[in-house]
Amino acid sequence: MIPISWPDFEKIDIRTGTIIGAQAFPKARKPAYQLTIDFGPELGVRKSSAQITAHYTPDALVGQQVVAVVNFPPKQIANFISDCLVLGVYDDAGDVVLLQPKHEVSNGQKIG
Repeated sequence: MIPISWPDFEKIDIRTGTIIGAQAFPKARKPAYQLTIDFGPELGVRKSSAQITAHYTPDALVGQQVVAVVNFPPKQIANFISDCLVLGVYDDAGDVVLLQPKHEVSNGQKIG
């Protein structure tokens, strides 16, 4: 573990959003979905590639709230530009389980 300072942590912009679209991403190296996420009026709609195929289907993801880092620069993954990083935790099998608010909150809310 590498310790960081509080000012370093404050630079990370983590927000809530709602998945409004999800589809298979066959051009990704590892199985993944292309997600379209609504982060509310301030941040708008962003896209993310997420390796979450073990526990989720595209249809089940639509309408789900997620937590994501929104201030990384865009990253090209195959033919897709990812604007944010959806956060999750690895289960015992090494598959990603999404971090999600327990109760619905407004899109774009800051994590604190």
